[in-house]
Amino acid sequence: MPRVKRTDVVKISALSQSLKVLNENIVGCNACPRLVQWREEVAATKRKAYFHEDYWGRPVTGFGSEEPRLIIVGLAPGAHGANRTGRIFTGDSSGDWLYESLHRIGIAKIPTSISRDDGQELAHTRVTCAVRCAPPGNAPEISERDTCAPWLRRELELAMPTARAFVALGAFALTALSKALVELGHPVPKLKFGHGAEVKYCHGGVDYLMIASYHPSQQNTFTGKLTRKELDLVLKKAGRFAHVIP
Repeated sequence: MPRVKRTDVVKISALSQSLKVLNENIVGCNACPRLVQWREEVAATKRKAYFHEDYWGRPVTGFGSEEPRLIIVGLAPGAHGANRTGRIFTGDSSGDWLYESLHRIGIAKIPTSISRDDGQELAHTRVTCAVRCAPPGNAPEISERDTCAPWLRRELELAMPTARAFVALGAFALTALSKALVELGHPVPKLKFGHGAEVKYCHGGVDYLMIASYHPSQQNTFTGKLTRKELDLVLKKAGRFAHVIP
């Protein structure tokens, strides 16, 4: 496959006139050599528990409503989660926490997210990520975040006619989300990361909410840094602001 340059990502994302087309273009991206090598290596070697499965091993798109009122942004696909299943926050413990929470508050149709064909649906909500490929050590480089940024910016732009609330799962996602919104002309006040930290602002006569949460990764959930109640409260606040839930 020919190498996609960073300038190509900017051009291709800008020319994507719908979320469907954007998704197709994201899946074909190979702009970051380190990430391409890692995601494909993981997909080839696999984890023993999933050895019988065919790994996705490609960039991962957003999932959910194409006219979302609530947008949730995470870090990147998990090596044996979304990089295996092909759907963001699907097939690993982080996804278990997120979709269980979304189900408890009335947004997710079912409390699990195990595969692309499990019947999961989200009410007026879209889940996406700052970086589209699984990174080594779950740690994308800043240059990779910046190369991938036009995909997130365009996704937000296409969803903006209906979007009203944004949740950033982790400091990395908060930085990426804030930067994308500012580039779209939103006067987003600077927000220091912390669980439950939030800002409200107005743009074009429309009120918006951006709120942060600890990422539902094992290092946060196993240690008690993030509890189910705390995650529920953040998502519920955003969902109510966006009129997704009562």
